[in-house]
Amino acid sequence: MDLHFGDSMPTDEERAAVDALLGPPESSWEGADRDEMRAADLRWARGGREARDRRDLLLPGLHAINDRIGWISDGALDYLCRRLTVPPAEAYGVATFYAMFSVKPRPATVLQVCTDLACAAAGAPELCAGIEARLGLGSGVAVERSPCLGLCERAPAALAIRAGDPVRTAVSAPATVDRAVLAASAPDSAPEEPPAALAVPQAGQDGLMLLHRVGVVDPESLDDYRAHGGYTALRRAFELGPAGVIREVTDSGLAGRGGAAFPTGRKWQATASQPDHPHYLVCNADESEPGTFKDRVLMEGDPYALVEAMTVAAYATGAHQGYLYLRGEYPRALHRLEHAIAQARARGLLGDDILGQGYAFDIEIRRGAGAYICGEETALFNSIEGYRGEPRSKPPFPVEKGLFGKPTVENNVETLVNVLPILTMGAPAYAAIGTDRSTGPKLFCVSGSVERPGVYELPFGATLGDLLTLAGVREGLRAVLLGGAAGGFVRADELGVPLTFEGTREAGTTLGSGVVMAFDDSVPLPRLLLRIAEFFRDESCGQCVPCRVGTVRQEEALHRIVERTGADAAGDIALLREVGRAMRDASICGLGQTAWNAVESAIDRLGAYE
Repeated sequence: MDLHFGDSMPTDEERAAVDALLGPPESSWEGADRDEMRAADLRWARGGREARDRRDLLLPGLHAINDRIGWISDGALDYLCRRLTVPPAEAYGVATFYAMFSVKPRPATVLQVCTDLACAAAGAPELCAGIEARLGLGSGVAVERSPCLGLCERAPAALAIRAGDPVRTAVSAPATVDRAVLAASAPDSAPEEPPAALAVPQAGQDGLMLLHRVGVVDPESLDDYRAHGGYTALRRAFELGPAGVIREVTDSGLAGRGGAAFPTGRKWQATASQPDHPHYLVCNADESEPGTFKDRVLMEGDPYALVEAMTVAAYATGAHQGYLYLRGEYPRALHRLEHAIAQARARGLLGDDILGQGYAFDIEIRRGAGAYICGEETALFNSIEGYRGEPRSKPPFPVEKGLFGKPTVENNVETLVNVLPILTMGAPAYAAIGTDRSTGPKLFCVSGSVERPGVYELPFGATLGDLLTLAGVREGLRAVLLGGAAGGFVRADELGVPLTFEGTREAGTTLGSGVVMAFDDSVPLPRLLLRIAEFFRDESCGQCVPCRVGTVRQEEALHRIVERTGADAAGDIALLREVGRAMRDASICGLGQTAWNAVESAIDRLGAYE
């Protein structure tokens, strides 16, 4: 694929997939039949600049083709590029960036089998081997080993995707060979997913703030949501005005729940004060950190809460358009949110005049396609704009020049949903929960060697031991991974660590996005570390040398020492430290900066290779 258009032609089905998104082409310059359009097209060319302004539809266009056909041919890519006036080489670079797309022929049905940390500990290697033995050549199913599918509470997990109009999906979790094969062979006949409330062991308990509606309300009913306090916060926001909302959020002490813990009020104020317009709001729902699934549970179990919270955030920051960037591996969350947005729009809770207040705001969902790096905010912006999801250098920061070069506020799902109780109960009452420096409730994703995996809500300040007691930690606990693959391990005798931003920092680890993954003596730690290294090598965008090369060197060294200890491993451990420091000090974004954390903590705290 080069900068020029080739001779490959799209099939009728591929054309139909693109035209369903973009509408029919208006000239042969856009790919219409040349014989029919020749008389007009010889006189003028239309749509060049207008088409280039639609470059942000490149990712939805690639989804449209991949969903309908199962892969993206040269002819289909060529046709999409003509419609959007995008150089084919650039579009090819985007299409090959994402794991869920294929530019090579493959069967219409793809079965993704998670091989990441929680699933690996639950027998994913044996599951993959059994599925591949059952679904051999000629089965019409492509079996692909996948990074985390966000179903860690039901590990091991598999996701079947069958291309067509419409595309069909089926989740198998906990997966067995028989269940996964059924999901791939007959997605429509596969058992229905259990309700989101089953991922919340505390569902229905008194005192919950973020999870109190999950398992209590019908997630598809706007009336049920409003009967349980829905849209009280938005009405309160209109009473306070934008400046008043930002003041409440600032006084509450709310910090970002995605891992960076940046003060939310400061971010909103910085965006709202920018003179350049328009302002944008982006909800980062691309939680791809292995072991993280809290945002999925919120979106599946309480989707209207996110729609309301995004509306409040947009009102406070002066945004009239919001983008919800959703993981491509979350089909049920996509369905629930599409329905919630449509219902809110129909009832005057989105659109040109929300609640009769003269304020206009709407939300557009953009699907990711399997790229961990797109959890980084500027990589996410590039992805929405139709470019490779590579992080940008900062400054300028997103509050100044973010999406489409305009001031942008970006928050993840959990952060936004916290805004609702802040407005309904007031900033002082919210700030009284937790600790002085970590206020409010926090969601934790507990998986691994526990009896009751799932999403737990606790106030900041509870200890790791408190949380694991709730989850029913099993005998033989060896280590706990905090923060996911980008986090760090703690020992079984360190369960007194307070679960706060400052408490985990003082303990030499990180809270991250709230991952708490327990491992007992049956889990081979060196194999686990190797899987983490493989994950970062796969997910590095390759833009900067420290990360592009360092993640490969880290994996190579761990391959060499996976079965060695002591003096035999000393040389490679020294190399790992050197490579880790280089990645931490010189990588552009958090992926490279944290790719060494878990391995370092396993060596230093757990004596992984002694």
